[in-house]
Amino acid sequence: MPELLAVAVITVLAVISPGADFAMVVRNSYLYGRTTGLFAATGVAAGVLVHVTYTMLGVGLLIAANTALFTAIKLLGAAYLVYIGARTFFSRAEVTVDLESKPALSRWGALRTGFLTNVLNPKTTLFVVSTFTQVVGPDTARWQQASYGLFMSVAHLAWFGLVALFFSHSRLRTSMLRAQKALNRAIGATLVGLGITLGVA
Repeated sequence: MPELLAVAVITVLAVISPGADFAMVVRNSYLYGRTTGLFAATGVAAGVLVHVTYTMLGVGLLIAANTALFTAIKLLGAAYLVYIGARTFFSRAEVTVDLESKPALSRWGALRTGFLTNVLNPKTTLFVVSTFTQVVGPDTARWQQASYGLFMSVAHLAWFGLVALFFSHSRLRTSMLRAQKALNRAIGATLVGLGITLGVA
């Protein structure tokens, strides 16, 4: 599978899969409005760049230092994709969002909450590491790696910006949540297939 296609598919699936970032952006948009939600989405996208930066540095060093260890981590990354895919496929739990009213949240506060939610989320760490270990090889140029990372960040900004727009309108909230639930099986099956395909490639 071409590198760019693999990055695009895994990133899109990871982004739209409900999790901590989704719940936080939903909450901020629902309680404080569109602008606050969009700033939270921007914070999430900025957090992704942190994961990408340390992953790029680590994967590059790993390839240079120990090819066998890199291969082992690549296989673990593929196994993680299969694991997350299976969990997503069989998940019946709905995303829970704390909608308890709080004091007004500033734009900086919304940006900070989005950033910290993503940076401190181990799921994002594992997804970024898994993606890079599947598609980055000894011949992958740094500029290509950087473009993959930028794509991941922009994809997060686009999706969570859309989430913010939806959840700042009361009529669209229910349909958005239903769409998230309906996507679980499709996302899970695709991630399992990708994990297996990339692991044996």
